[in-house]
Amino acid sequence: MLTRYLLPALAVVAFGFAVLQMTKAQQKPPPVSPPVEPARSPYSKTVAGAGLVEPETENIAVGTHLPGVVKAVHVRVDDRVKAGDPLFELDDRQLAAERDARAAARESAKAQEQRLLDMPRAEELPPLKAKVAEAESAVADKQKLYDLSRRAGVSGAAGEEEVFGRQQAVAVARAQLAKARADLALAEAGAWSADKLVAAAAVKQAAAQLGQTETELGRLRVTAPRALRPGPAGGPVEFRVLQVNVRPGEFVATAPGQGMIVLGAVGRLHVRVDIDENDIPRFRPGVPGSASPRGSPGVKFPLAFVRVEPYVIPKKSLTGGNTERVDTRVLQVIYAIDAPDPPLYVGQQLDVSLDAGGG
Repeated sequence: MLTRYLLPALAVVAFGFAVLQMTKAQQKPPPVSPPVEPARSPYSKTVAGAGLVEPETENIAVGTHLPGVVKAVHVRVDDRVKAGDPLFELDDRQLAAERDARAAARESAKAQEQRLLDMPRAEELPPLKAKVAEAESAVADKQKLYDLSRRAGVSGAAGEEEVFGRQQAVAVARAQLAKARADLALAEAGAWSADKLVAAAAVKQAAAQLGQTETELGRLRVTAPRALRPGPAGGPVEFRVLQVNVRPGEFVATAPGQGMIVLGAVGRLHVRVDIDENDIPRFRPGVPGSASPRGSPGVKFPLAFVRVEPYVIPKKSLTGGNTERVDTRVLQVIYAIDAPDPPLYVGQQLDVSLDAGGG
């Protein structure tokens, strides 16, 4: 009984379940609406591109001239700084000690030069003049004794040896007189001109070494750069601190591309638009455009043309699409957001539409 009725019933149920599952599998799922509608172009002919918000001066990644340990950071995010304002500084104890030593060496070199310029000292001349007078008296005395011995030698009262000794004493006294007069003349002439030049060069060398150390000390103190706004009436730019990537006590190096502090101009925002190389023939410089933030397609900001950077570069931001090649190149065009105080942030992505029918 069980085999006759129950097994066929189970087979019928299994067959119905299989048919039901196959029917559901063949049904197409209903279309799913995107969470956010894509941005729509307001132009009939459009060149689309991806835009990146940046300051008017572009992002300025401030680095360090020298490696070292950070001593102090003087700014915080969203601070306003002008050219020359301190941003951060490195440990300067070693160079400060070296500066003091070289300053002392410069003062010593100056003192040596001044000593040569002040020669002769007034106190040095009287002793030398006294030695000349003493030598003159000695010559007169030796000459007198020599004359007496020579006359005595004629009469036989003095021998030849005594006369010769007196004669040599006169020669020695005259040589000593010549030496005393030469020493006096040397002192009265002052320092040798070549010695003065050497002393002056030593002062310049010490001053240059001190200046070198002071320059190195200045390089340990990183300040905001100087930049001018574009245009004939452009004045100095006031910067806004966008990012601070350094802390006191950290070791920083002079690695290329490593920005310790990122600055940007306070004022009008720009958009760097990447135009695909396939759309470059349809782009005309000067055409207007509009931009919408990602996630807010209904919000549109008018764009004013600024400039074209005439160098096609490899595309850096890849979307992961199947049709996108790694070797895709883009033309970068700079537009200004023609709206007062737009609610945008530097680095934010925008969907940009350019009027391909205008131009």
